[in-house]
Amino acid sequence: MYIKKILLAIVLIGLVVAAFFANFVYKAMLKPNTAFNNEIAYILVPSNATYQEVREQLEPLLEDIDSFDDLAEQKKYTTHVKAGKYAIKKGMTNNDIINSIRSKNIPIKVSFNNQETLEKLAGRIAKQVEADSVTLLKAMKEGAFLNKHGFNEVTALGMYLPNSYEFFWNTSGESFRARMLKEYNRFWNDTRKNKAKALNLSQNEVIALASIVYEESKKVAEQPRIAGVYLNRLKIGMPLQADPTLKFAAYKLPKYKNTVIKRVLNIHKDIESPYNTYKNTGLPPGLIAMPDISAVDAVLNYEKHKYLYFAADAKRLGFHKFAKTLAQHNANAREYHRYLSSQGIRK
Repeated sequence: MYIKKILLAIVLIGLVVAAFFANFVYKAMLKPNTAFNNEIAYILVPSNATYQEVREQLEPLLEDIDSFDDLAEQKKYTTHVKAGKYAIKKGMTNNDIINSIRSKNIPIKVSFNNQETLEKLAGRIAKQVEADSVTLLKAMKEGAFLNKHGFNEVTALGMYLPNSYEFFWNTSGESFRARMLKEYNRFWNDTRKNKAKALNLSQNEVIALASIVYEESKKVAEQPRIAGVYLNRLKIGMPLQADPTLKFAAYKLPKYKNTVIKRVLNIHKDIESPYNTYKNTGLPPGLIAMPDISAVDAVLNYEKHKYLYFAADAKRLGFHKFAKTLAQHNANAREYHRYLSSQGIRK
């Protein structure tokens, strides 16, 4: 009888332990443990984050944070946190959640266009990834990197081709820079390189000219014709006389800080700057803005014609009138200047 009692006690204890274990398994691994109503929630885990930091993000999303803690410790997630953006779907169990935040880093779309400077580009990217603008800008301006790949600080912006790209949220400044270099090299395939060579222009020079073309016109259909005008001028040694370069030079001066130049005047043509294409022949030392890819291709596939001049069209705003002679150009320019004056635009 005594032995039977001992065996019975052992069985009962085993059943209790089994029940406890089964309850633990159910609560920790099989029971849904989300507390939000949306179909999906996201957490952002920074690089070098501790489990406590992850826990703080998870706690308002879970019904039972303690059961999650237990399983996270059992699965050693508490000491192996991984940075990234992770999804938690409504109805997930603790096990599902841990599997998600351990190995399912979600790619995000990072987009940018027409950023005027590296500083503005860094600020734009910093709003979309973990790296801050200071870190990004430092990577973008690193001298050794620029020299190695044929850039300097005035041409570096040309490495960043405006588009949408897929990144992980925890991308570093160096990783972002490396990916953009890869995209730049992919863009400059043999076909584009050969077209640049035929123009007797380097890749940096093509992008510098494209930035002027883009600032002159956002009309994609018109960009190859404008590119043709500037290439015609370069061929005969004529100054580019590009108004956007004067604005770029002016905005670098304290006098024009926080101003908007709507009308280029003779005073702007006297600015001493390598970007003053009225005073200097050839291309400026670098790009004046980030051009769209359409403008780069417009230079490489420029329209062949005999135009040397163009002026904004007062009757079709956003478009231009082209001329082969200075007399015709002056007539076109006077018409547009009259329009500006009629609108009260004096400077």
